Amino acid sequence: MDTALVTAARERPELAGRREWIGLGVLALACLVYAMDLTVLHLAVPQISSTLHPSSAQLLWIIDVYGFMLAGLLITMGTLGDRIGRRRLLLAGGVLFGTVSVVAAFSPTAEFLIGCRALLGVAGATIAPSTLSLIFTMFRDPRQRSLAVGTWVSAFSAGGVVGPLLGGVLLERFWWGSVFLLAVPVMALLLVLGPRVLPEFRDPEAGRLDLTSAALSVVTMVSLVLAMKTVAQDGLGPVAVVAVAGGLVAGALFVRRQLTRPDPMLDLRLFRLGAFRTALGINVIAIFVAFGYFLFVAQYFQLALDMTPMAAGVAMAPSSVGFIIGSQAAPRIVRAVRPAYLIGAGMVLAAIGLAMLTRLTVDGGPVAAVVASLLIALGLAPVFGITTELIVGSAPPEQAGAASGVSETGAELGGALGISILGSISLAIYRADLADSLPHGLPGADAVRETLGEAVQVAATLPDNVGATVLVAARTAFIHGVHVTAGVAAVGALLVAVLAVARLRHVPAGELSGGHDH
Repeated sequence: MDTALVTAARERPELAGRREWIGLGVLALACLVYAMDLTVLHLAVPQISSTLHPSSAQLLWIIDVYGFMLAGLLITMGTLGDRIGRRRLLLAGGVLFGTVSVVAAFSPTAEFLIGCRALLGVAGATIAPSTLSLIFTMFRDPRQRSLAVGTWVSAFSAGGVVGPLLGGVLLERFWWGSVFLLAVPVMALLLVLGPRVLPEFRDPEAGRLDLTSAALSVVTMVSLVLAMKTVAQDGLGPVAVVAVAGGLVAGALFVRRQLTRPDPMLDLRLFRLGAFRTALGINVIAIFVAFGYFLFVAQYFQLALDMTPMAAGVAMAPSSVGFIIGSQAAPRIVRAVRPAYLIGAGMVLAAIGLAMLTRLTVDGGPVAAVVASLLIALGLAPVFGITTELIVGSAPPEQAGAASGVSETGAELGGALGISILGSISLAIYRADLADSLPHGLPGADAVRETLGEAVQVAATLPDNVGATVLVAARTAFIHGVHVTAGVAAVGALLVAVLAVARLRHVPAGELSGGHDH
């Protein structure tokens, strides 16, 4: 009996202490800033337009280049962290992120700002894989690790809402560049506390970084994400076709190189692991579903209900709270409930919320959309945390960085697919409805058919009765698009629920490592 107790004590993972939990707080703040930079700039677009006078193409690049660079470099940065040290890479990224944020705040031209946003994407790509792989190094106990991953997920969801709220406050009092300075104190805190509370970890057997594979990875991801966003904005055209072709060719060369090298940048044998493969697929589709509502709810509040950006941010805050609650509750629930069933239940709850969005009306208040968003957030939050833990936990410890890079890349792809596919469906419905409902010979009709935002601006220049007619027609067409895309996303959520129960039910309650042999 005594021998059994001693053996059990030796096999029990060491519990994380005060240092690790403080380190988690530092990592969570870094993730919050990472997510904030994806959203905070949207509110500053009017001021940037009036100050730097970018062309429409330049304005799109100012907004999108950050996400492009993130998508292209996540796998590379995850692998680089395994080779040179995850803490070292994170701190280097923090230095670059803080420095470029200050420079970007005082950008003299649109071209200069585009360059700064690209560098911020490079720095941001070090954060997500490094923070996630460090969490798996710091928290060995399964229960503590689940709580830590839940906190990590919460930080990203909170950053998506905190960004517009803080950005709105700053923009009411300061110039547009002030939104970039939000990152500086957080990165300074990371650099001060990081060396004290974060451990270092690297793969001692890792070879040199394969720059050719890194370049192919970047070309593949940037090309595919560019193609998806181009289709969403302009439909299928030459740019999208060339981007897809280039991405597929680069991707094929990348895969071939990984299969033939003795020390590949990304060990594709990870995809032979059943839990890794299934969890990654569920995570990608869940992100796709998330964009099914997040992409349109903010527009619904501001453009259909005519709420201010600050009021819209407040209306979206409950969904952020829902993500935090769901992320923190999931590790406790999964101790007693199999991950497959918790994911399935979460996706069903999200599907209910998405179904509620199909009942939104032009003259309704924000309550229905707020409640629907809260249900969706409560349903999706456990899914993101559980699948992320399964993805990284399925991989050998020395490949945690690469696995977390794959996880984050999958999330970027899922988001881009959501924007592209759901955005294209919504835009097609919007334009088709307006083809028959706009007054004949309307000035600016082509602009009205572009987006609801353009329609609101054109309506403001028309006589009151004509402007009101245009607004009602545009908002009705937009709501129709929301109904259809929310319905598509709801079906996707139900399919994920079925997939999770069918493919992950072998993973027992309280065990999210996934194993290395599935």
